[in-house]
Amino acid sequence: MDTITIYHNPNCGTSRNTLALIRNAGIEPTIIEYLQTPPSREVLTDLIKRAGLTVRQALREKGTPFFELGLDNMALTDVQLLDAIQEHPVLMNRPFVVAPLGVRLCRPSELVLDILPRDQQGPFTKEDGEVVIDELGRRVRQA
Repeated sequence: MDTITIYHNPNCGTSRNTLALIRNAGIEPTIIEYLQTPPSREVLTDLIKRAGLTVRQALREKGTPFFELGLDNMALTDVQLLDAIQEHPVLMNRPFVVAPLGVRLCRPSELVLDILPRDQQGPFTKEDGEVVIDELGRRVRQA
């Protein structure tokens, strides 16, 4: 069985597209709506590390209190940034996907294709109209 977990925000188009790509591979993932059920500090730290990111790279600026909290201050430590994410889960960038082939912050959403254990089962077009998977289930390479 292919176990996939997505840290999802249903109000985010990138997150919705990522979830749809997982389902297009015939996989029903475990969905964690992280704004309602934030990951523990340990889980968040592990996600960031396994995705090959820094804590700062895992921060979301748009639509968050990033600037109001002074998180653009480059002198802040990872501990301080993690504290801010724990207090304001909206600061966690999304969607993180955990799959048998790795962990990714799927921005853009098609990054999930690199870690899915199954091929796409049919065509897929993102919400904005961008074709990602053709009618034969093959990834479309954008120039």
